[in-house]
Amino acid sequence: MTTDTGLSPDTVSRPRRTTPILGVIAVVVAVVALLLFLTRSQAPGDASSEAGFARDMGVHHAQAVEMSFVVRDKSTDGQIRTLAYDIITTQSTQRGIFMGWLQQWGLDQASLLPPMTWMAGHGGHGGADAATTGSMPGMASDEEMKRLKSAAPGKDAEVLFLQLMIRHHEGGVDMAEGLLKLSGRAEVRSLAQHIVDGQMAEIKQMRELLTDRGAQPLPSILRR
Repeated sequence: MTTDTGLSPDTVSRPRRTTPILGVIAVVVAVVALLLFLTRSQAPGDASSEAGFARDMGVHHAQAVEMSFVVRDKSTDGQIRTLAYDIITTQSTQRGIFMGWLQQWGLDQASLLPPMTWMAGHGGHGGADAATTGSMPGMASDEEMKRLKSAAPGKDAEVLFLQLMIRHHEGGVDMAEGLLKLSGRAEVRSLAQHIVDGQMAEIKQMRELLTDRGAQPLPSILRR
């Protein structure tokens, strides 16, 4: 049997149907593309306080981790070794978060800008001064790091570590409080406040450990 066109029913072209799932996929792709665009367009810039804080605090944390490894290998005291372990794990994790932010924001992990540029022109504690000198507050000098690494195992290494780490934590607190004054970005503010709270608690603990060893902390760099 043929149709009026002279073609059999098998040869008559039928309208092509659009599979519903293809339409859904197209919508999802469009939404994801829009979200990626909005996320990237709203991300902090290269010279922002958030980017500067993430980069500088990453470097700051790296030295704290190095110092903690040194004292962990030089001390048999349970409290000192636990403190060192806590600093290693906490600050290594936080450093990973900083680097993850920079990647998410489409920024390099390093910058040609001097350290602490992000705090230039803003009030603070040691951080405001550091912004003019290009140095991060609380960092141990090369000479101090050499002294720590060559210190005799036991009390000598423990005391020097505690003195340097108290000052180091004070610098970290200063940087985090500086960020809190400059940024309104929720996830960065949340971690900065966590750093302030956590490191102030560890400063208190380290002062007590120094007292137990008949030693005093270095002059504080915090202006509270």
